Amino acid sequence: MKYKDYYKILGVERTAGADAIKKAYRRLAHKFHPDISKEKNAKEAFQEIGEAYETLKDPEKRAAYDELGSFRPGQDFRPPPEWGEAHGEGRGVFDDMDLADLFASLSGGRHRGHAHGGAFPIPGQDFEVAAQITLEQAARGTEFEVNLAVPEAGADGFMRRVPRTFTARIAKGAAEGQRLRLPGKGGKGLNGGRDGDLYLIIHLLPHPLFRASGHDLYIDLPLAPWEAALGATVEVPTLHGPVHLKVQPGTRSGQKLRLARRGLPNPREGIGDLYAVVQIVLPAELSEQERELLRQMKAQSTFDPRSHFTETAA
Repeated sequence: MKYKDYYKILGVERTAGADAIKKAYRRLAHKFHPDISKEKNAKEAFQEIGEAYETLKDPEKRAAYDELGSFRPGQDFRPPPEWGEAHGEGRGVFDDMDLADLFASLSGGRHRGHAHGGAFPIPGQDFEVAAQITLEQAARGTEFEVNLAVPEAGADGFMRRVPRTFTARIAKGAAEGQRLRLPGKGGKGLNGGRDGDLYLIIHLLPHPLFRASGHDLYIDLPLAPWEAALGATVEVPTLHGPVHLKVQPGTRSGQKLRLARRGLPNPREGIGDLYAVVQIVLPAELSEQERELLRQMKAQSTFDPRSHFTETAA
């Protein structure tokens, strides 16, 4: 008989666990299923995948397979007599058998036809859809209309794309890049396999004022020089309406002023914060009186914004 490397067929290591073997089988069986696959030799590949899985999923069959040793795929070999005796096959029973027949006989049945017939349950395909929402929708929750086409088998057995439209509820607190799972909303399973899932990938649309980082928000806060120097109370917009923020005297450009619980809702940790990032802004044009005031300030002030240059050089 000719040797088949069942591990290589499934694309797993010989040390792979049962879960890894099952996952590899499901992925490959879906890829090469004759009813939906466009791959060349899909029918033959599907049969080999089923044959490999039938042997490796069973601990006793897998142990017996491993005892055969490792050969080149397609190499002629014959199980040693002691192997047959250990597994109830006796001597001289390997004539006119292939590897699939050999392991089917360990359980008294033949599984090649089972794999070929497509009776294995195949899970449906998972899909991802980008859901673009505004910050306001993320803060309050929203509904998102999903439009996609999924492959389904018709009454004639041929696969075709079937349009599907439904409304998904996005709870408040959705964040950039978050994956929301909608069970059973993906492709239809085959042979009794479960339907696939649909994943909504959240993307927050750009906002004219706010920037999101997780559930925190950032906003640039322009201040006049005298507001930053002397202190002031200014109005700051939030997603839920304007609030008043007290600016302390001596506030520096780039400083972050925190407004607690004014960010996006966080289902696990309450509500994020809003950070106002200070930007000191000069008037685009100065009146002569404003220029004179600045000249007076220059003449009387000892402030040197570049004093650290000298200190570093020293």
